[in-house]
Amino acid sequence: MNTPGTINRPLTHDPQKQAPMKPSTSEPAGSAAEDVTTTGANDSRQNRTREMQLIPEALARAHMHERLQEAERERHAVRLVNARRMQRRAERASRRARRALAMAVMQ
Repeated sequence: MNTPGTINRPLTHDPQKQAPMKPSTSEPAGSAAEDVTTTGANDSRQNRTREMQLIPEALARAHMHERLQEAERERHAVRLVNARRMQRRAERASRRARRALAMAVMQ
């Protein structure tokens, strides 16, 4: 059963907002243990500091920073490869021009 409001799927996960458990009419009075208070849950909730709650955000921010740096390094490498390719092309063109000039002078 996946109906909201059941034990497996409560409407809310906050113990203070859930309906209190009512004693069963089939059990004799006093046979069950006393109601358990939710102070333990509240105390553990108070131990979660703001820093602990922000850890996932800090991890995501660090991961994104690392990814941005990696992308920047990759862009730099691509620019360097393109610059070297253009330099080789310019050197070849310069050699062709010198050769053409030398051939023109020799004739």
